[in-house]
Amino acid sequence: HLDIENPDHRQTVQDFWLSPTICTRAGLKAVDLFEACASGKIKALWVMSTNPAVSMPNANGVAAAIQNVPFVVVSDIMERTDTGDLAEVLLPAAGWGEKDGTVTNSERRISRQRSFLKAPENARPDWEIICDVAGRMGWTDAFNYTAPAEIFAEYVALSAATGDFGRDLDLSVFADVDYANLIPTQWPANEKRFFADGQFYHANGRATMLPIAQPKAPTIEV
Repeated sequence: HLDIENPDHRQTVQDFWLSPTICTRAGLKAVDLFEACASGKIKALWVMSTNPAVSMPNANGVAAAIQNVPFVVVSDIMERTDTGDLAEVLLPAAGWGEKDGTVTNSERRISRQRSFLKAPENARPDWEIICDVAGRMGWTDAFNYTAPAEIFAEYVALSAATGDFGRDLDLSVFADVDYANLIPTQWPANEKRFFADGQFYHANGRATMLPIAQPKAPTIEV
């Protein structure tokens, strides 16, 4: 994986995408984002594939923070959600059984996702919605995808372009794979295996083990 604060890493991504600019630091994480909404720093918010007014810690506080944002867009498969009710614009998104693409599970296994239902009228997959908005912002050439296979191919190519860094996420083995017949594959899909040489990412090459003290169970009077 790449470090956004590393200028070499940033330059590689910027060159790959032919981007005139690139962020030099990481964006806000979820909790920090809604704190920024509450403080008035966030002027526009696009919520996609989640319902933070219910799922986030301090859900009531998150809902209040969203209400503090001047312009809120929500993409969702449902007509009414707690977060969607706070939006100025609601975009109809396709559900997981209505769209095509890939998914990666917690053990880093990439699998093909195939639709088995037709999406309702006007509902579209997230990538199509993003491309549409990007085009209206003047970035049509950078978001001119016509199918999920094209997006996956770019993802694979970027992982191969990172050279000697970022090789944790090495997807180059997928470069010549038939996307339509992609079988579930765990990355990195090369012969290298992490820690097989007994060395860890510390100066002395050893793993750092932290002992955990078992808390005493509370005494319950009967």
